[in-house]
Amino acid sequence: MMYVQKIIDKVIADNPGEEEFHATVKEVLTSIAPVVEKHPEYQEQAILERIVEPERVIMFRVPWVDDQGKVQVNKGYRVQFNSAIGPYKGGLRLHPSVNLSIIKFLGFEQIFKNSLTGLPIGGGKGGSNFDPKGKSDNEIMRFCQSFMTELSRHIGQDTDVPAGDIGVGGREIGYLFGQYKRIRNAYEAGVLTGKGLGYWGSLARKEATGYGLLYFVRHMLADANESLAGKTVVISGSGNVATYAIEKAQEFGAKVVACSDSNGYIYDKDGIDLDVVKEIKEVKRARISEYIKARPNAEYHEGCKGIWTIKCDVALPCATQGEIDLESAKVLVENGVFAVGEGANMPSTLDAIDYFLEKDVLFAPAKAANAGGVAVSALEMSQNSMRYSWTFEEVDNKLKDIMKNIYENSTKAAEEYGFKGNLVVGSNIAGFKKVADAMIAHGVV
Repeated sequence: MMYVQKIIDKVIADNPGEEEFHATVKEVLTSIAPVVEKHPEYQEQAILERIVEPERVIMFRVPWVDDQGKVQVNKGYRVQFNSAIGPYKGGLRLHPSVNLSIIKFLGFEQIFKNSLTGLPIGGGKGGSNFDPKGKSDNEIMRFCQSFMTELSRHIGQDTDVPAGDIGVGGREIGYLFGQYKRIRNAYEAGVLTGKGLGYWGSLARKEATGYGLLYFVRHMLADANESLAGKTVVISGSGNVATYAIEKAQEFGAKVVACSDSNGYIYDKDGIDLDVVKEIKEVKRARISEYIKARPNAEYHEGCKGIWTIKCDVALPCATQGEIDLESAKVLVENGVFAVGEGANMPSTLDAIDYFLEKDVLFAPAKAANAGGVAVSALEMSQNSMRYSWTFEEVDNKLKDIMKNIYENSTKAAEEYGFKGNLVVGSNIAGFKKVADAMIAHGVV
């Protein structure tokens, strides 16, 4: 459709060098072209022109003092992309790779992911090029306090509600919340999610993305008369998403044989010992290479790309964007993979996704399959508003229902527009329509 291509070309021209942002805009807009064609009001109301432009982009410096007394300066970002269906909602990422393009890519994806949950949350994202690796607790605290000193003037429980992402876990959320509370002189629990249980966090939040991924994949496999029982699974990453994806996959009877961190990956033909991984990552905060000290029959390999050469039935990329390229996709298919579920944000490149679909690999796209984390973040917001906490089982049951609804709505949307079985197109359409209709209802704002 010429109109859609015109918008894509304009985004590329207006945002030079922002390759990650270009890729996600192209992926989403190409998918929803049939919807725009069927609904001329979207073009008349310039919905695409508006939806690809953030409502607000905030960039700021973050000065902090290291343990040697030296002043360090990082860049901070918050992109408030779309608030048509609720306050901006999306994580904060602390990683050297963070730049405006990556934050815009993540924020744009977040619009549709949040829409799919069925909960009243808009799309946003933020972070910094600060690297928490190798930093002391005090250095991380000082950075977080400086970051929040600026961010605090732009967020609030009815305005913008950040959460964690890569490099931001419970420790960092605690420091951020403490500084926000000090600056605002108010106990506004709903301003951040992913909080500790002692100060109004939600049970099942840290498990939510990994569990939700497996709930979604289980529905996808069931529709193909398959199950996870007895299947060999490779999962990249070893943070919260990967850890709890491993846990749930094993609970569903799968044999998980590999996981990784940014330095390399481990292969354990006998199946990953999750207790060892948790000890290394959650207690010691050490590198995954230490796994072979406890499991000497396992293998450790430097570098991450090789993890996708391991023969498996199901691949679950849970580390970072772009980790499965076309070359890795071809190796996975050659080795017999029949299902891929994205636990990270857009971990497969566009050409890799096209290859999986071309080869009839069952494919669960990130914005649908990894929406469990933000869904439970929204449930945390609900609990904060009520000044009440649900049990783990109550939250987990709500998560199961949400992931089931996301799967069913994505499947239905794909079929309605002539793309039966294509969950990439289906999730984009289902997420987009709700936001677009709300934008029309609100007028030109």
